[in-house]
Amino acid sequence: MLFHELYYRALQMHPEGISVVFGDAQLTYAKLHEQVEAVAAGMMARGLECGDRVAIYAAQGIEMVVAMLATSRAGGVFVPINPGLKSAQVGHILDDCSPHMLIVDKGRYAALAGVAMPGHVVVLSDDAPEASIAWLALVSSDIALADTRSEEELAALFYTSGSTGRPKGVMLSHANLVEGARSVSSYLANSRHDRLLCALPLSFDYGFSQLSTALSVGARVVLINYLFPKDVLNAVDRHGITGLACVPPLWQQLVALGWPEDDMNSLRYITNSGGQLPASTVQELRQRLPQAKLFLMYGLTEAFRSTYVDPDRQDLAVNAIGLPIPGATIDVVNPEGEICAVGEQGELVHSGPLVAQGYWQDPARSAIRFRPAPEGSEQAGKPAVWSGDIVYRDEEGILYFVGREDGQIKTSGYRVSPTEIEEAILALDGVAECVVVGAPHEQLGQAIIVFVTLEENTSLDEPTILRHGKQLLPAFMVPRDVMIREVLPRNANDKHDRVALQAEVSSRYADPADVQKDS
Repeated sequence: MLFHELYYRALQMHPEGISVVFGDAQLTYAKLHEQVEAVAAGMMARGLECGDRVAIYAAQGIEMVVAMLATSRAGGVFVPINPGLKSAQVGHILDDCSPHMLIVDKGRYAALAGVAMPGHVVVLSDDAPEASIAWLALVSSDIALADTRSEEELAALFYTSGSTGRPKGVMLSHANLVEGARSVSSYLANSRHDRLLCALPLSFDYGFSQLSTALSVGARVVLINYLFPKDVLNAVDRHGITGLACVPPLWQQLVALGWPEDDMNSLRYITNSGGQLPASTVQELRQRLPQAKLFLMYGLTEAFRSTYVDPDRQDLAVNAIGLPIPGATIDVVNPEGEICAVGEQGELVHSGPLVAQGYWQDPARSAIRFRPAPEGSEQAGKPAVWSGDIVYRDEEGILYFVGREDGQIKTSGYRVSPTEIEEAILALDGVAECVVVGAPHEQLGQAIIVFVTLEENTSLDEPTILRHGKQLLPAFMVPRDVMIREVLPRNANDKHDRVALQAEVSSRYADPADVQKDS
């Protein structure tokens, strides 16, 4: 099966069912198919050939869904670009993937002045600027369409947020996308009766998953561009949403809001990925949404999704990332390349059909991250992605997250996971959000620095938060400084921007004397 064929079963079984909704606009599966066919033919009429890239830089909307499916139908490779990126980042992506065509909304087109454009630029507007093509003009019925490709061929490039450097394109095949949708829909028990809210960008693999999962079972996906967390609650209520996916910062903002008693009652399940959800937030969600199953999930763009925690296992520690999803083989590997024993920490290595094909035009970085699975694995010698995440496995086979191999803080000879400190600080009433990073320190190696935002009407101050930390944490894990902010920076995928905060403390504490002395 190819990516655009995900919805074909729904097209046959219930063509008048609603496929995608945005605002007051919606498409049945029959109308979706009609638009996909017409736009795919229009792309081919403008010279798109198999393997050509089509970059899509726009806010959420029905056109973006049609453009991705049509690109696949025409034999191209779609490249969704996060709408929150600026022109310099977009320029890098366009330069890197050399697209045959760019599809862009009118406002973002204007912001790209000075950026080198591909030969064909389609603007999502009725009055497209000079030298561009209006969206409605990208329609044709004169080209015969045929599928002659393999599911192993390239279907999409998903560019990472660039947290470790300039964005890099993860190469995903049709099989990657289809198997990912099948796997997720199986453990979430999705059906055509579901209504999935897509509040996260379609350029983010977790946001894209809401679309692919819905298409695979003939469900309805509702797209929104939210400005405030309350917009998400309103969309759930308005559309009777049954499945809601968010990242930790958004969940923390949602639980801080007051919900009417009948709000969110339509939800059958909720999911979290993109980082560890604090225990206090998990508890709050379970109390407010007793009817909804909470799926805590772990994944990475290079392998789509790796593990999930069974919603019925509420006895597990907050750092549990659960068992492998259907179709995934997960190993824990020590520095010597050997499978770890129970309880031994090692790197999470993911193998199986969800493993991407590497990084676009970057064999050096591909060789580092994509290597054969180790001896002793069920997939020994087959392609695997070495995640860089440190985990361990218990006697039941359940996996627990420790931290990033390159994100742990080395202080006083100890390797410390920031998430463990964040969990302790978030347990203090009045703390809304928390991010921990390491600052250079002459004696300690790194000093632990905490950034927090506070809930309204709280009298918390820095000394109080530090005293709280000393009560819950061993001496080597106690923060050396606390910074209270009105807001914490976020990256394009709405996660906390640890890179920006790390850069700030690295600059601020370049002189070791600037770091607080031990009390």
